[in-house]
Amino acid sequence: MLPSASLLATLGLFSSLAVAQQPVSRIVTLSPSLTEAVCALGRCAQLVGTDRHSTWPGSVQVLPKVGGLEDAQIERIVALRPNMVLLGPRSRAGERLQSLGVPVMVFDARTHAELKRMLLKLGDSLGEPVRAADLVARINAEMDAAASRVPVALRGRTVYVEVGPAPTAASDKSFIGETLARLGLVNVVSGELGLFPKINPELLLRRPPDLIIGPRATLANLMDRPGWSTLPAVRQQQLCLLDAERMDLLSRPGPRLGEAAQMLVDCLMALPPR
Repeated sequence: MLPSASLLATLGLFSSLAVAQQPVSRIVTLSPSLTEAVCALGRCAQLVGTDRHSTWPGSVQVLPKVGGLEDAQIERIVALRPNMVLLGPRSRAGERLQSLGVPVMVFDARTHAELKRMLLKLGDSLGEPVRAADLVARINAEMDAAASRVPVALRGRTVYVEVGPAPTAASDKSFIGETLARLGLVNVVSGELGLFPKINPELLLRRPPDLIIGPRATLANLMDRPGWSTLPAVRQQQLCLLDAERMDLLSRPGPRLGEAAQMLVDCLMALPPR
């Protein structure tokens, strides 16, 4: 689904030289995680456009929107005169923008370690290396704090995390899976299926989870899924049903990774006793 796991690729010699030779003053981002990273590094004021899904911090919502992963609006991006465009690895816009002389950087952060390296690399590119190092240290501290709050009774419990329809799950190899493991939980969806695989619902009947986490919107029909009413998590109401804002927090591999872990612990601690 995604290209190689390398944390960073620069699209061509021109892009890397263009970024290096001039101060970064006009930035366009084409993924919510990168928008959040730019702002967390203190450069929100340099953003001149974002993808349509970027919603945090609130100030970015008034910026021009230039499409998304599959339909980036190339002409509009060029019209914004950016001297840095930040893309995720699946965006189709990179080569086209490069051919038009727009400096492009592509980040592929699919694990906790890759995310932290991405923040450090982006911090260097934006002239904010100290702020980036502080941000990584803060994420580490937040993750440690979240893990320390997990009650002993919850450690070792099995969990299923749904991130979209079909249903689509977060496996134990995804960054969400890494967060769950850091909290002492055991993901029932193996990374052998992919990072975010579409699963056969019968998988959960073969390996019933103690806990279910996911969007309230797609889990609203849990009882209608064949056999799912018998799952321990459903029978005992061990369900973390997240609104859209909390799902955004959970599903974006960005600088709020530690905040997402804290949110999960809050939800788990609020579950009724088994």
